[in-house]
Amino acid sequence: MTSTTKNQANLEVPPGRLDMIVTREFDAPRELVFRAYTEPELFVQWMGPRELEIELTTFEPRSGGSWRYINTDSDGSSYGFHGVFHEVLAPERIIQTFEFEGLPEAGHVTLETAYFEELPGGRTSLRGISVFQTMEDREGMLQSGMEGGMNETYERLDELLARMQQK
Repeated sequence: MTSTTKNQANLEVPPGRLDMIVTREFDAPRELVFRAYTEPELFVQWMGPRELEIELTTFEPRSGGSWRYINTDSDGSSYGFHGVFHEVLAPERIIQTFEFEGLPEAGHVTLETAYFEELPGGRTSLRGISVFQTMEDREGMLQSGMEGGMNETYERLDELLARMQQK
C-alpha cells in the first residue's frame, strides 16, 4: 500500500528476535497525538483500516485499565481484540497487551510499548515496540497484512490530527 503522507512508518523486524519496532512521525504536538490514543471519541476516528467499522466495548486508558474493540468488515464479519493497559503515563508512554480473539487457542499475547517523543516544530515521533511470545506469532502478524493496515491507520491518524489543529 502506498501512503499519501510524507511521514512514512518504518518497520524493523530484527532477525532472530521476538520483537518488531515501528517508528513514525506526526505533524502534531505530542499532547495531541497522546490524546488521540487515549480519548475514546478520538480513538474510534482513526484506529484500523478505512473499510472496517470499529466498536469500542471497553476503553479504560489508565494504568490497570482494560480495552476491547470489535472491527466489522463490509460483509459483516467481526474481529475482536482486547488487552490491558499496564502503564499510561501522559504524554510519554503507553504499555499494554494486545490479543486477537480470532486465534484458535489462547496465549498469543503481545506486549506493546508506545513512546511519544516531542520533536522541534510541534511534531511528534512515535516509537512502538511489540514483543511476541513466539517467532511463529511474530511471523503470523507480519503475514497477516499488518503493515498495509498500519500505514492506512496512521494516515487516518494524520487526518484526525490535522482536523484537531484546525479547531
